[in-house]
Amino acid sequence: MKYLNTYKKLGLENDENMVFDYFIKSLKESIFTWEYFVDWIKINKNTKNIEKELNILNYLIGKENIEKEFLNLIKEYPNVKKVLPILLAVRENKLKEIQIITDFDNFTYEEVYTIFYGRALPSKEEKLMKFFNNSGLKEIFKNKRIKNLVDYCYGVEVGLDTNARKNIVEEYIKKFATKFNLSYLVQITKSKIENSWNYSITVDKYNRVFDFSILDKDKNKIFLIEVNYYSGGGSKLKATAGEYIELSNILKKQDIELIWITDGYGWKTAKNPLFETFSNNDYVFNLELLYNGVIEEVIL
Repeated sequence: MKYLNTYKKLGLENDENMVFDYFIKSLKESIFTWEYFVDWIKINKNTKNIEKELNILNYLIGKENIEKEFLNLIKEYPNVKKVLPILLAVRENKLKEIQIITDFDNFTYEEVYTIFYGRALPSKEEKLMKFFNNSGLKEIFKNKRIKNLVDYCYGVEVGLDTNARKNIVEEYIKKFATKFNLSYLVQITKSKIENSWNYSITVDKYNRVFDFSILDKDKNKIFLIEVNYYSGGGSKLKATAGEYIELSNILKKQDIELIWITDGYGWKTAKNPLFETFSNNDYVFNLELLYNGVIEEVIL
């Protein structure tokens, strides 16, 4: 067992079963704080970042020949394409997972994504118009029920806001990284790590998004952090526990450590799969262990 200083501070012996028992007993029934409802600072920032494009799209509201006006506007201002998914409450990273299948045709993962984020429009016009019509985007502009897309997207952002579990951990990681002069990223992908830190990594899924990542430049060491909370039980918990064993093994081969912070009474219904992951990965913690300084011992 590692992190003996933390365990000793909690009055625990160097015994895996004793530590796991403490883990289960210290799971939290609720993680709700006032910040659980809405992170208004983030909402304001996200909306402000696309405000210009949204105001350009306001031009389309109520237009008669909406399809022609839409294509003309996209040709004149191609950057507004990237905000269209937000009108459907879909973020860019989620768009990469989407493949649309109908009785007549299908859109591959790449096609759906490049409709909005690709450069060349002419070759995508037909696909773009099909998506515009079938997704309901056309109705947003045509029915005049929405008067201003900036206000509308403000509401969309509120709905898409992440919940308290990540807000709690992020605040902790932010203070920790600042105190010890470490770099950290939020909601990061393989490509974001490569672009930001010039590290090439291999992960288990193309669309894998990690909640946080910490880089210790002096030690040339990366820690990837996943955070989740389960208030109730279900088959997903067993699958999740197994998934993190596999992911941890993939990352360890690259000298990258996976830290899994999970909590909630749901785990009391799935102790066996959780214990298996706990036994096979030294970096499985709940919020209680996080607050008691285990991250410091892991990283420092």
